[in-house]
Amino acid sequence: MKRVTLLLFSLLLACQVLAQSKELTIASKKFPESSILGEIAKRALEAKGFDVVHRQEIGATSIVWQALKSGDIDIYPEYTGTVSEEILKHAGPMTDQEISDALKEYGVGMSKQLGFDDTYALVMRKEQADQLGIKTISDLKTHSDLKIELSHEFLKRKDGWEPLSAKYGLNFPNVTGIDHGIAYTALTSKALDITDAYSTDAQIGQFNLTVLKDDLGFFPKYRAVYLYRTSIPKEAVDALNSIGGTIDEGHMIAMNVDEAKTKDVEHAAGLYFAKSPGDVRAPANRMWPNIGKWTLQHLELVGASLLLAILVGLPLGIVASRRGLLSQFILGFTGMVQTIPSLALLTLLVAVPFLGLSPYTAILALFLYSLLPIVRNTAVGIQSIPISIRESAEALGLEPGARLVKIYLPMASRTILAGIKTSCVINIGTATLAALIGQGGLGDPIVAGLAVNDMPTVLQGAIPAAVLALLAGWAFDLLDLILIPKGLRLQLDSAG
Repeated sequence: MKRVTLLLFSLLLACQVLAQSKELTIASKKFPESSILGEIAKRALEAKGFDVVHRQEIGATSIVWQALKSGDIDIYPEYTGTVSEEILKHAGPMTDQEISDALKEYGVGMSKQLGFDDTYALVMRKEQADQLGIKTISDLKTHSDLKIELSHEFLKRKDGWEPLSAKYGLNFPNVTGIDHGIAYTALTSKALDITDAYSTDAQIGQFNLTVLKDDLGFFPKYRAVYLYRTSIPKEAVDALNSIGGTIDEGHMIAMNVDEAKTKDVEHAAGLYFAKSPGDVRAPANRMWPNIGKWTLQHLELVGASLLLAILVGLPLGIVASRRGLLSQFILGFTGMVQTIPSLALLTLLVAVPFLGLSPYTAILALFLYSLLPIVRNTAVGIQSIPISIRESAEALGLEPGARLVKIYLPMASRTILAGIKTSCVINIGTATLAALIGQGGLGDPIVAGLAVNDMPTVLQGAIPAAVLALLAGWAFDLLDLILIPKGLRLQLDSAG
């Protein structure tokens, strides 16, 4: 009997290991082309029998690379120039073999090149470039009056603006950062003159832009590849390598153009697999189902983080109501957290080994941002109770715990509830950033829409988020009427 039990256990364990080995997670960066390449890999792997999850638009290079190293994802599309310059910090060009050898140190492999080069470039309006006679990046040396705004990543990259301007001797004052998708709108509306782009961006042709020639050969080759964890099955690596050499620049631009028109990554990726245009399904109208899905994800993130903030914030607020060094530390810490830029906090938390690109990362970040209003209002509400009432409670012989529960917290309840309301409304807005690490919510359409400068898509996330914030405010106003004693409300309203 023991042998039979052991055999069954071994078979179950083997099945579990086999099932897990067939599960793969693909990520893509915060621009449409990366999502299209991620979707192509997803379909190629599914054709080999793998269960694949594709987490789109999860952030910049630093986030997806960290996620790959930590094992939160298994595969993501990348470019050889970015690997050598930004990830490996290597000075000068590297061969594919040199890159592969260097990546092995991190437990990462690189697929065959997919077939096209998507280099960085500087672009400007064609009519302006023709009028000023600007054809190359060197020509910009005599036009330092032009307004330049660049993507935030390009501003700080090792192969980005600072070394580029140094090599070309450019001297442009007040170069600032701008979202990549929004930059195209600003460019066409003449709010700026020059921005960075990817050479296969659909918007270059769509908006009739000129790509300035890199006449000094600054930019390295950005050959598209897939980076993957070396622990994935060999069949998965073979599936990725089978895509190698099959996507030329024209094919990639066509898929980018299709995505820009349809706003459907799956439809654009379908062009790769289609034998004829008729084989590609028409993009489905999934707006309302998607909004429902995003809203539910959003509520889950907000609900979990707000509940945690209440459970932790109320006790901290009670402690902070007792003046002293500990009170100052609690209020100072929660206030300091509120000043950390949300994207920076997310990036820091992603780097924590046991968090990574999980829902816990988003919930923890939202929890930290939710603390201050709850802690501060709890402390202020208790501190504002008149001394005469405190002395009366003591004279009645009530224990400190009883005084807190029966007198102080009820009297401070309206102020505490107002703090929770403020925290909830802030949380609903901040939760949109969870999309930057692939955790969904109403930030998904906002991030996707900004990436391609598509305002209707942005509004699919922004309007429901605004409605949720309004509904939350009204719900707390109703709770105020239900939970707060009428006499206390009248007293506080007259005092106010």
